[in-house]
Amino acid sequence: MAKPKHYHKLARRYPEYTAAVERLGEAVKTAGPLEPKVAELIQLAAAATAHSEGAVHSHVRRAKKAGATPEEINHTILLLTSTIGFPSVAAALSWVDDV
Repeated sequence: MAKPKHYHKLARRYPEYTAAVERLGEAVKTAGPLEPKVAELIQLAAAATAHSEGAVHSHVRRAKKAGATPEEINHTILLLTSTIGFPSVAAALSWVDDV
């Protein structure tokens, strides 16, 4: 999966830091019993809650790669309505549609 241009710039500037972040990401994904698709959907929800458009894009791509359907991805975002509100959900759904 191609990483954004900004990520590559960050990795060139701080190679040890980005390598450590990647190792941490891999460690937490294998630390428990959740299947990859579920883990990506949880991270997608967190990205939407944080209003991080780039992270939503990334986790949509990763969730799809892990086998999530468009319906599962959209439902993940819709479930956030009572937590983050309709405007934030609408924005996150538009970011999902970008991917």
